[in-house]
Amino acid sequence: MNHMRENELIQWGTQVGTEIRPPVFIFLKGPLGSGKSVLARSIALGMGVEGAVASPTFNLLLTYPSPRGFQFVHLDLYRLNGPEDLWELGWEELGDRDQVVIVEWPERAGVFLPDDRWEIELDFVEEDESVRTILVEKYGDPATIPDLPNELNL
Repeated sequence: MNHMRENELIQWGTQVGTEIRPPVFIFLKGPLGSGKSVLARSIALGMGVEGAVASPTFNLLLTYPSPRGFQFVHLDLYRLNGPEDLWELGWEELGDRDQVVIVEWPERAGVFLPDDRWEIELDFVEEDESVRTILVEKYGDPATIPDLPNELNL
């Protein structure tokens, strides 16, 4: 588990977006305000997505084109009533060869998680809420993402 300040999270997310090659699923986990949307927007920035990247909290799914020919697909599953609601979002079509799919609150998808994915868990550090803990886990054989930067000296 690493520790990052918000500016470092933004830098790493931008690097992820710059280097990533679809198709890939990246699942963002953590409590409200832990930096999930900050990281998602940083990845979009690195992919070259122009303009504001809104949080999909109310729309549930937003798609943005990248000048690199990819799609940035951002989902927020917080408001789902249950995993069965995934099909209304077109869940089975996600992960096409040109998509980087970022999912906040993936635990709401239940058993319908893809085998090949990254899970990134963010949380607060009790002693200093400007610092986040970050844990990155790889499942299956997803596209490569850059390593986390070196540990912060707290």
